[in-house]
Amino acid sequence: MEQMTLFDRELPKPLADRLRPQDLEEYAGQTHLLGPGKVLRRLIEGDQVSSMIFWGPPGVGKTTLARIIANRTRAAFIDFSAVTSGIKEIKTVMQKAEENRRFGEKTIVFVDEIHRFNKAQQDAFLPFVEKGSIILIGATTENPSFEINGALLSRCKVFVLQDLKAEELAGLLLRALADERGFGGQKIHISNDMIEMIARFANGDARTALSTLEMVILNGEIGGDGFVTVTRETLEQCTSKKALLYDKKGEEHYNLISALHKSMRNSDPDAAVYWLARMLEAGEDPLYVARRVMRFASEDVGLADPRALEIAVAAYQACHFIGMPECTVHLSQAVVFMSLAPKSNAIYRAYEQAKVDALAQVAEPVPLVIRNAVTGLMKELDYGKDYQYAHDTKGKLTDMQCLPDSLLGREYYVPTGQGEEGELGERLKKIKEWKKGTHVE
Repeated sequence: MEQMTLFDRELPKPLADRLRPQDLEEYAGQTHLLGPGKVLRRLIEGDQVSSMIFWGPPGVGKTTLARIIANRTRAAFIDFSAVTSGIKEIKTVMQKAEENRRFGEKTIVFVDEIHRFNKAQQDAFLPFVEKGSIILIGATTENPSFEINGALLSRCKVFVLQDLKAEELAGLLLRALADERGFGGQKIHISNDMIEMIARFANGDARTALSTLEMVILNGEIGGDGFVTVTRETLEQCTSKKALLYDKKGEEHYNLISALHKSMRNSDPDAAVYWLARMLEAGEDPLYVARRVMRFASEDVGLADPRALEIAVAAYQACHFIGMPECTVHLSQAVVFMSLAPKSNAIYRAYEQAKVDALAQVAEPVPLVIRNAVTGLMKELDYGKDYQYAHDTKGKLTDMQCLPDSLLGREYYVPTGQGEEGELGERLKKIKEWKKGTHVE
């Protein structure tokens, strides 16, 4: 009897492969393409796919979509890898496709990582796509505008696949726990909080999410009752995110943004950059952080350094344009600037005090002198009568009343002596002194 060796045994497939969706009902994400009535869904369900490119980051379902098409189509389906194939293999496949065409059969050729083909290899597909010998489906993580030949790209519809949302990944993980192809036949204890943490850790990648789930379960604690319990410690070890896993909608989310805000307010750039890193490395949306920095620029710096708002807006735009992880330096620059800038909350206090009066006296009429007389009737009713145009005066100042009578003399903006606001405060003081003792020239 021949002895079986280690190499004769069939190794178990990874969870991500075992759980690969077989149809659109099991497919997670990409609702903008595969939701009810969407174009790509109709093409797949009607077996009417044309040449197309799936463009998106790793782990979002490009290859899985191709497999679903293979399961549904009546055409011959050829799976092709750009990593292991050359022009010789391409020509062999094209000859087979041409034979199929002569017999009235369509051929779909799926090319994974099509961006890895050079120009000559891509050109080898072109005549067969043009003749209709094949329907080409390519998958790429790179921008097809730069990586796919223009002639070939013009004959393909590009579908952009997006990162999976955290809730979509969480649903996928729960299905893995219940599905017999996953862990449905096992007794697993894992909290919903930890499922959500894995979903956020995966950062839009279904393969990473499933691989992480498989790892934490395989390393879980096995009890006497046969239950496998996944602990927080096991999860932290498997993800190397001990201090960084936190609920972006829960208390820790607000604790960290508070720590960042107060560190900047306290002019502590080291602490501010640390809390920034804690948030970003835990998967926080950089645009959320950038929006909070923009708020800080006016609330806590204000006119003490008017550049603060410009820098904050620029950081937000940089985050929007290039995303993570490159935008970490832009946010760090903004955070350090805010920390070192002179501080003033005079703008914040001015608005809050004005808001109280605005709400208390919502029907307060606008003084006639600063109303705009856009019709003859308004002019007859003295709209804009005695209006004083500041630019016509020597000092560009008038003593015209702009507040309602009931609020005359009210002061909302009280500048501090910090930074450039000190100079603005001196100017405001002179303006008020002039208005109290001088008339229009």
